[in-house]
Amino acid sequence: MRHLKRTAKLGRKGEHRNAMLANLVCCLIKTKRITTTLAKARAARPVAEKMVTLGKKGTIHHRRLAAARLKQQARTHFKGSPTRSGKELREDWRENEDVVRILFDEIAPDFKERAGGYTRIIKLHRRRGDAAEMAILEWVWDDANEVAPRSSTPKKAKKKTETPKAEATEPSVEEAAAEEPAAAEEAAAEEPAAAEEAPVEEAAPAEEAKADADEAPAEEPKAEGDSPEAEEDKK
Repeated sequence: MRHLKRTAKLGRKGEHRNAMLANLVCCLIKTKRITTTLAKARAARPVAEKMVTLGKKGTIHHRRLAAARLKQQARTHFKGSPTRSGKELREDWRENEDVVRILFDEIAPDFKERAGGYTRIIKLHRRRGDAAEMAILEWVWDDANEVAPRSSTPKKAKKKTETPKAEATEPSVEEAAAEEPAAAEEAAAEEPAAAEEAPVEEAAPAEEAKADADEAPAEEPKAEGDSPEAEEDKK
């Protein structure tokens, strides 16, 4: 009988199941999000949250417990190559593959003010082939950030300062109604002045043309039938 034993077997023996869950949690620590079946995600979730609890304590003893559960031991010796030295390989492994360091130094401090519930499961579609229900297992980063105190962002401050200026520049309905009659009166006053000035300017060229016509000598009309020979005979 399996009284008080609610661990999912997942079709594997105990050692195989523990190694698989340790690998899932290691991938979650390194990539911050994994996609797997819903049954595996539900089985790996408590393991991941227990690792965060150990990471929040932060002692050497708890580091060793986490390394034993995740089956990840620290490495000190790296054989170099002609292209890369052993020190570069060790730093690269520590930065990207050392799950205990990532858990204790990067992930656990973000959940320092959170009492529990460090992960979430998001259900997806069924997998093609065996119709297994898929899911996403990820850290609850947004909720962890909301717990920590936040300072007012500059975007909100800009909005508060810009809104009064926008309201001050916009004229009210009464002011717009008062400005319309004044503009109409100014336009009516300008139209007669323009009408009076226009004829004065046009009259000057007409008077000049009349004076030129009076000064010019009058020419005698010539008959159409008179030829040059006839004019000489008359003389």
